Amino acid sequence: MSSREKVVVGLSGGVDSSVTAALLVQQNYQVAGLTLWLLNGKGSCCSDGMKDAAKLCDQLNIPHYVVDVRQEFDKRIVQFIVEGYKHGVTPLPCSRCNKDLKFGLMLDYAREKLEIPKIATGHYARVDSLDGRYRLRRAVDRNKDQSYFLYELSQAQLRGAVFPLGETTKDQTRAMARALGLAVADKPESMDLCLVEAAGSMRNFLDEHLDPIAGEIVDTTGAVLGKHDGAHHYTIGQRKGLGIAAAHPLYVLDIQVENNRVIVGPREDAFETETSVQRVNWVSCTEPSQPIRAEVQIRYRSSPVLATIVPVEDNQARIVFDEPQFGITPGQAAVWYDGDILLGGGLIHG
Repeated sequence: MSSREKVVVGLSGGVDSSVTAALLVQQNYQVAGLTLWLLNGKGSCCSDGMKDAAKLCDQLNIPHYVVDVRQEFDKRIVQFIVEGYKHGVTPLPCSRCNKDLKFGLMLDYAREKLEIPKIATGHYARVDSLDGRYRLRRAVDRNKDQSYFLYELSQAQLRGAVFPLGETTKDQTRAMARALGLAVADKPESMDLCLVEAAGSMRNFLDEHLDPIAGEIVDTTGAVLGKHDGAHHYTIGQRKGLGIAAAHPLYVLDIQVENNRVIVGPREDAFETETSVQRVNWVSCTEPSQPIRAEVQIRYRSSPVLATIVPVEDNQARIVFDEPQFGITPGQAAVWYDGDILLGGGLIHG
């Protein structure tokens, strides 16, 4: 963007978004801060975050807008999570929130109400263009890279996205916050989903929305090993917190919603060589007509592994891994890369 171009910065009140705004002001952009009001109550992304965002805007002498999207957040994110766990999958709310709210409603507000075509966020990712198509790329800091959570963004959304922290490390961001004299320079980083932080834990959040229904924990032969107080408390690959005693470590292999059973077994039974994905979004390239080779991540913190992605009709694909993968979890995203370029991704179906 050229000097004095207008940009809206999505402000959560955290260090990353605060430094993003301060950097753009320092670089002589016309900056406006915008905070989405997602939830009621205390927490880094709720009232505390809005207060910190407002203080930052006062410090930077820029306008600050707060947009109440609580109803939309409940409908699009909270209910999405609840329905997922209700049906035995482990949803990925952050990517949905990025698509529907941060680069959906927030970008729409910036364009329609403020007449500003771009929004900047504190995500650690990069975007560029080649041959008329926008490409999503990993951040320079691979330990902090958040491109995985942005795989659902469309070309129109990428066109309006600015990621000033894509070339920096988290340590550098903290150092810049201190050098710029930002009040949030030493603010702790939130380690949970905003709604989990508000509820205290994922278990508390789910218990607020789903009735606990007791059921059985069984092995692969059907032998009953213990009881559970709600299958929604478990996820594929889970080992800790099963509440059963066994001679060897056991892992969750399947969640059978139809009979309210949690299936457990040894670690070696939790490996699979392929999976299918749906709601596929081809991000940095058009959908190929033939299978492609790429590096695939099946969860945010997993290492990318080589696999073959086979496009299937109706926005689906089949992924065949070179080596068996542990704990492939329905509801999470499988995202594939060519080097640091995010080619596409989809929700794991099974």
